[in-house]
Amino acid sequence: MARKKVYLTATLPDGYVKTIGPTASGFTHYWRIVAVLANGKTEVFWGHTKSAVEARKKRTATVEAAAMRGWTRYDVDIVELVETYGPPEG
Repeated sequence: MARKKVYLTATLPDGYVKTIGPTASGFTHYWRIVAVLANGKTEVFWGHTKSAVEARKKRTATVEAAAMRGWTRYDVDIVELVETYGPPEG
């Protein structure tokens, strides 16, 4: 039987809320990288994964990306996704 479609919500430490869905995929974690470039501008990269281990691998990849792209600073946030069965309010 097909898995029921749900909405997945991530609440980051800075209060930002990201909702994904509806989806039947088994995503469990959301990751976000906020990178500060040499010129002072900011780039944001984000995604979702099917395990905490897969999400943590983003930290290692971020170190390599920072060196390659010349980021002056970066923050990596990884949070667990919470299932909800209705669309986000608002």
